[in-house]
Amino acid sequence: MKALVLESSTKVEDLKLSDIDIPKVKDDWVLVKVMAFGMNHSEALFRQFEIDNPTFNKPVVPGIECVGIVEDPSNSDLSKGDKVIALMGGMGRTFNGSYEEYVLLPRKNVFKVNTKLDWIHLAAIPETYFTAWGSLFECLQLKENDSLLIRGGTSALGIASIILAKSLGCRVLVTVRSDKHNELLEYLGVDKIIIDTENSIKDKIVEKVDKILELVGPLTVPESLKLLNKGGICCSTGILGNVFTLDKFDPIKEIPNGCYLTGFYSNYPTQEIIDEMMTFIDDYEIIPEIGKVYSFDDVIEYSRDLENGKTNGKGIVVVDKELKKQI
Repeated sequence: MKALVLESSTKVEDLKLSDIDIPKVKDDWVLVKVMAFGMNHSEALFRQFEIDNPTFNKPVVPGIECVGIVEDPSNSDLSKGDKVIALMGGMGRTFNGSYEEYVLLPRKNVFKVNTKLDWIHLAAIPETYFTAWGSLFECLQLKENDSLLIRGGTSALGIASIILAKSLGCRVLVTVRSDKHNELLEYLGVDKIIIDTENSIKDKIVEKVDKILELVGPLTVPESLKLLNKGGICCSTGILGNVFTLDKFDPIKEIPNGCYLTGFYSNYPTQEIIDEMMTFIDDYEIIPEIGKVYSFDDVIEYSRDLENGKTNGKGIVVVDKELKKQI
């Protein structure tokens, strides 16, 4: 089968697909035929430098999510032919991930789904919507009529969060780097668009908000906290600002009285949460916004676009040969 195999940090121009054996099934692991997968900013970071961390197994196939069909359920409760999504839990890091035609995954990483979404739109769901869902509903405790500020609103995660929050009836404000995606944001129902070119919006926002989804990350968290209404919550989920930790952060002084700072770690999905999320998506007839769709063979193109932020939202890579004919 074809797979993208990494042995160390690798430049985009040096990437190529390799021929490797289809993995052999073992107890408590499930063999999945990959139909498509969504791309994530973390995969670019992994290829660029994180892979050199000695804690990761190498060589390794990257990719933290996919959608597909159970090819061999092994000793699990799944059946051959089940439609599934898979994500996280070491996928694409401590064991091979989705950038291959068949992937062998721990049973706990694989979730059966019943949905009307086609494969390409379903591929936009696993990691992105699970992270948005957990950030909004578990961490921010988002409720109808809350005001929500999303910093990094045109990222794939930002767009998914907009869709979920507007479905619920929230007032949604977003920060963006330029106005080139304003038409899409207005189509999605965003109530206010704030241009953020200096990693600061304190002079551009005149209202405080109930909840903040912080996707830029530690770079702007201290400012975001000051934009909360009393009782408000800020959830730091993304690291689009490429600053990974808070330096010299004094929580006593930086977190306003009566406000809260939390974070969402997406490594622990469960079937119960996936079912709840998919039911919400079906009930509200949500169709995920997708960016550019690529063929698995075009590894340099989609890896370069991911690195440069040119996927125009959630980039989807189609692996299945028959599905490729639709793009």
